[in-house]
Amino acid sequence: MHGLSRRSVSTILRSTGSASRYGSAATAVPFSDYVVDGEAKFRWYSVLTTGREIPNKTKQLNLKHTFFLGTRYESTAAESDSSSSPPSVGEKYEYQAEVSRLMDLIVNSLYSNKEVFLRELISNASDALDKLRFLSVTDSELLKDATDLDIRIQTDKDNGIITIIDSGIGMTRQELIDCLGTIAQSGTAKFLKALKDSKDAGADNNLIGQFGVGFYSAFLVADRVVVSTKSPRSDKQYVWEGEANASSYTIREDTDPENHIPRGTRLTLYLKRDDKGFAHPERIQKLVKNYSQFVSFPIYTWQEKGYTKEVEVDEDPAEAKKDEQDDTTEKKKTKTVVEKYWDWELTNETQPIWLRNPKEVSTEDYNEFYKKTFNEYLEPLASSHFTTEGEVEFRSILYVPAIASTGKDDIVNPKTKNIRLYVKRVFISDDFDGELFPRYLSFVKGVVDSNDLPLNVSREILQESRIVRIMRKRLVRKAFDMILGISMSENREDYEKFWDNFGKHLKLGCIEDRENHKRIAPLLRFFSSQSEQEMISLDEYVENMKPEQKDIYYIASDSVTSARNTPFLERLLEKDLEVLFLVDPIDEIAIQNLKSYKEKNFVDITKEDLDLGDKNEEKEKNMKQEFGQTCDWIKKRLGDKVASVQISNRLSSSPCVLVSGKFGWSANMERLMKSQTVGDMSSLEFMRGRRVFEINPEHEIIKNLTAACRSNQDDEDALRAVDLLYDAALVSSGYTPEDPAQLGGKIYEMMGMALSGKWSSPPEIQHPVSSQPGIPETLEAEVVEPVEVDGQK
Repeated sequence: MHGLSRRSVSTILRSTGSASRYGSAATAVPFSDYVVDGEAKFRWYSVLTTGREIPNKTKQLNLKHTFFLGTRYESTAAESDSSSSPPSVGEKYEYQAEVSRLMDLIVNSLYSNKEVFLRELISNASDALDKLRFLSVTDSELLKDATDLDIRIQTDKDNGIITIIDSGIGMTRQELIDCLGTIAQSGTAKFLKALKDSKDAGADNNLIGQFGVGFYSAFLVADRVVVSTKSPRSDKQYVWEGEANASSYTIREDTDPENHIPRGTRLTLYLKRDDKGFAHPERIQKLVKNYSQFVSFPIYTWQEKGYTKEVEVDEDPAEAKKDEQDDTTEKKKTKTVVEKYWDWELTNETQPIWLRNPKEVSTEDYNEFYKKTFNEYLEPLASSHFTTEGEVEFRSILYVPAIASTGKDDIVNPKTKNIRLYVKRVFISDDFDGELFPRYLSFVKGVVDSNDLPLNVSREILQESRIVRIMRKRLVRKAFDMILGISMSENREDYEKFWDNFGKHLKLGCIEDRENHKRIAPLLRFFSSQSEQEMISLDEYVENMKPEQKDIYYIASDSVTSARNTPFLERLLEKDLEVLFLVDPIDEIAIQNLKSYKEKNFVDITKEDLDLGDKNEEKEKNMKQEFGQTCDWIKKRLGDKVASVQISNRLSSSPCVLVSGKFGWSANMERLMKSQTVGDMSSLEFMRGRRVFEINPEHEIIKNLTAACRSNQDDEDALRAVDLLYDAALVSSGYTPEDPAQLGGKIYEMMGMALSGKWSSPPEIQHPVSSQPGIPETLEAEVVEPVEVDGQK
């Protein structure tokens, strides 16, 4: 016996005697034994026949397994409701008013994809089977001899006909009128009003369950729909027939014994001209696997199959005569052929893996489901199988992929097909734009199955539904728990692989998701001045902090090499203070959005007013008095290029450095923004802020400039040295010179002065040429007078 959840029981008890939504039912389908090469086999046959003979040797019905006492023949065509005997005259009923508005709403508003018609009709059939199974617990007579509960779909691609049959609860005549003639006994105007009110209120919108709209989705693809149904509580079978653009429908009693079914509903769709492609068996099978793979009842589709066998072939007379001369023994030539036939094929899996107990599912099962569902070839890094209960109930399995499927840098497009949403095991959609997962977690893959959402989930419903908002919070929390488990793994390479593929996604989360900063921060990884080869976490940084250290220091640069050689690090390295290297373009913005970690503020060492915890006010006062005149002189020379000139507390070996304002862009940020402004420099000038020129009073160059300032402030060489010093500081601090050619000219000039005559050879002695050729010139010896040294010659 199949058990039902409390929610399913309450839903059924609220309904009337008709089946859920349209009270669908299915026919039972007999199969017949047949013989192939002496071996007895069985085959299912369609209840939709054309009277074509079966080309098999044996045709015998197995009455033990069949619902029908009449002969059924194998066929590839769906049967219409017409028969040889004249049908009973049907009564004509008028739809409720504004049916045209209803059809327009279905086609243009509720359903954006025509494929969902099959999903809706299968869901209706499943509900009818579910209700019958529940009612049979207290009334076993409802099942009678037809105990099989299944759904079968047959297509006729030549004529564009789809038939969906199930063995569910079926409907009586009055139930046909109540369920299919009206929109759940509510007028279309009331339906439209309810749709508008639910959207305005942001309420959970389950219109299909309330108004029976699921059945009308058949008119997305069909011009005419015929419903044959038989309720176990009635001795008669009825036929409902309606057309897409008609204002009325007919209901008649089905008096043809050939069309009778023991119980259930047969739904026949006569497709529109442009939608006849849906009648291909392969397409129907694909849609079932995509949308209804995990429906709790077996779904069979009518498929063409084949088996191989050996058959005799006629030989050419000339070859036969030659063979008789060569070999007197009698041999017959045969060949292998494929015998085609049609048969029922189970298309869906009846037990979704997420409905099983996690303790009973192995890691291999999870990995196999992941590979099959998402077409992956590598096993996931981690998986999480969980069920949430309480205000909102849903089941889910989430995975972290081994590699980024669309490239490491593809985090701009939030639309992925990584999350498959199911409602009551019926696939709804995998096209989301941040409704179930934020953009930065779009790499997470998995399935989510909810019983609380409506089947006609649309983008607007997902955005406004309170249920979806609660689901999103819980899914995000579980995703972080899964990633944290990878980071705490004994195999450090697992998280290194994850960070290499998805690290940028988490940094994006620092910018977009302020609520989850505490979950994201422990997962971040950076290089540092004490770990240039291996990334460290913020927890490791905090553990290595000095007892007197109050802040987390960082510097943003384009590479580890440039960050390591920057003059900003000099005093911090001397004090053995660790500095994080932010070498990814997104790092600086991510850290600025975090602001702090474990009550430790992030401090950019390239900004002014850097506090290293060793301030000496008396020493600073003396330095300002001694070098105050020099600072004023340099500021006067540089003018508006700098906001001020100050004594630096971060330099030890460099003469100077150019730091950015406390609230302005850093050099790295200014470089990045220049590449993004696309020629618009107005915002750049506004955000660049003030720059502070810091000098090292203990450096020889600054001492020499101080002496020049005191002796002659108008000395041209000294002023040119100040200009060159500023340009050099501009480059070493990470800024781009405004005039690189001019800077190059100054460097060449200084090099010329420094290198002048340093490696030049001494001048050669020029000897006079003899006036007479061939006669060597006589050289006179130079007489050198002795020089007295200490009184001695």
